[in-house]
Amino acid sequence: MAAESPLAFHHRSEVVLPVEPERLFTHLDDHRRLSSHMEKPSLMTAGASMRIDTDAGHGQSVGSVIRMSGRVLGVRLGLEEVVTEHAPPQRKVWETVGEPTLLVIGAYRMGFSIEPFTGGSRLVVFIDYARPGRGLARLLGGLVGRYYAAWCTRRMAEDARAAFQGPIRGPAPTER
Repeated sequence: MAAESPLAFHHRSEVVLPVEPERLFTHLDDHRRLSSHMEKPSLMTAGASMRIDTDAGHGQSVGSVIRMSGRVLGVRLGLEEVVTEHAPPQRKVWETVGEPTLLVIGAYRMGFSIEPFTGGSRLVVFIDYARPGRGLARLLGGLVGRYYAAWCTRRMAEDARAAFQGPIRGPAPTER
């Protein structure tokens, strides 16, 4: 059987927002705001929450470090990310360093891109990820990893939409 490539899985969510790219990028460049869904208990985190810490660069420059830690179902979780691309107002990318201690996905590269669109901006939030390396986490990753990845990109896109459109009803972010 062929070996799985390191980041073999992919998910993306896309939304069009009535805000100029520069303002949207500035909003999303605050990593605590962008990842705020991880600090709140939810069904997708089995009721747990993660603590987000950044270095002096606040996750806003290449090389800046972001750490997340928490517990879920009694299991200690943690990861370290480093910003690998920072190109305002078009693109930001970060990726895990080493092997993260997570339950349903392993190492990942995540980010967003913004392009001008009629009346505003098109935001694409993406994740390229691997399944966890071994044990129960690998099994769980095979079962629900894709749902978790979809939830994560969708939350980031929906949070941006809520910030710039308010609580209006409209189509949910599209996914690919």
